[in-house]
Amino acid sequence: MVLEIEPSLAERFPGLQVLFGYVDGLRVEESGKELQGFKENVCAEVRGKYSLESLKDVSIFRSYRDFFWKVGIDPTKIRPAAEALVRRILAGKAIPMINNVVDSYNLASIKTEVALAAFNRDELKGGLLMRTARRGERFHGIGMTEPMELNGMEIVISDQEKLVAVYPYRDADKSKVGAGTKNLLLLVCGVPGVNEKILSDAGKVALEIVTRFCGGVGRLE
Repeated sequence: MVLEIEPSLAERFPGLQVLFGYVDGLRVEESGKELQGFKENVCAEVRGKYSLESLKDVSIFRSYRDFFWKVGIDPTKIRPAAEALVRRILAGKAIPMINNVVDSYNLASIKTEVALAAFNRDELKGGLLMRTARRGERFHGIGMTEPMELNGMEIVISDQEKLVAVYPYRDADKSKVGAGTKNLLLLVCGVPGVNEKILSDAGKVALEIVTRFCGGVGRLE
């Protein structure tokens, strides 16, 4: 799988990069007791590491927030993914449990502070392109009853046929990880200020957790 970054976007955001993780032959099912126990341990780590007041000083979260502002997303209303999950834990709210794969990479995102996205790889057509959205372009994200109309400021990822994500915070419904998913594409979503080592370490953590609880064979590129 290849991801091309639109030249004008790469020039606008030096350091913007994405790493790929793959898992072949995974199983998708309801999260079991072992994963539930792992989640409780991660939540306990979060409560010991952060407070709601301290989150503004976490450098990785600041980098994602800065990127959100620059692409027309208000991060006080739509939080970067890892920060949003951490905030839920600190506020005493439950983390949504979807299936073992989604739950695993959400927990990896919490542990690493890095945004992760995952797709049913068999639903993707050809290579991927990261580009600026076209005004009026429509995107049907996970959980949406109707597609949303983009304003032209967003950053999107498309395959040869369709939009698969509004980067780096919402994935498309069409290529989501569901019961029939066998082969996974994991995106380790970078923004300026989050270096390649941080992304690589996060990808390794994510693949270890996903393969531990969902089976399959993983690799990072």
